[in-house]
Amino acid sequence: MARLRAPDGCPWDQEQTHQSIARCLVEEAAEVLEAIDTEDTELLREELGDLLLQVVFHSQIEEEAGRFDLEDVAREISEKLVRRHPHVFGDPSDKEEDADAVIDRWERIKAEEKKAKGVSETNQKFKNLPPQLPSTLFANEVYKQANKLGLEKEGEWDDSKINEMGSGLNEAQAGRALFEWVAACRSGGIDPESALRKFASSQVRILEEKYKPKP
Repeated sequence: MARLRAPDGCPWDQEQTHQSIARCLVEEAAEVLEAIDTEDTELLREELGDLLLQVVFHSQIEEEAGRFDLEDVAREISEKLVRRHPHVFGDPSDKEEDADAVIDRWERIKAEEKKAKGVSETNQKFKNLPPQLPSTLFANEVYKQANKLGLEKEGEWDDSKINEMGSGLNEAQAGRALFEWVAACRSGGIDPESALRKFASSQVRILEEKYKPKP
């Protein structure tokens, strides 16, 4: 990548910025997901390489600016994994019993890291979610957090209906139901991505306000 962006390298690669190749990151991630869904191992290997190229590309741009390089990226994630898994890399007797306990500890350590960096604590119960996250993933995270905090019955949704619908539901049935809802939205002139995102976002605001700790 350094050779491609060198003065005698590739004109296209030389012109690229973080912003100009951002869409490529999304596209490559989508192709990795396709390989996973189809369980195509050879394709997965190829697409992971394409995704890795995006990490290399962005890191090279930053190295040219003198801010960080690929080695810094690799070192930081390695250190983070060690730091957030004390039950593996720390005291051998300090083990967690299950995955939920591991996640809880991960979140506590992450909060401690933010505090150490001077990031102020807020009363926000829900963790910040990337605005670019697809709406289905966003909605899933919102409900998961509501459930974790015991707020699943406090949103503007029918939790009893959710439990009833989920009982015995399989992937094929869920896929069909979601497809029909998307098609119905199209028929009604509604953008399903926007509709779901707006509703999920409104639930975060409502629950945050309702359960904001009193001063």
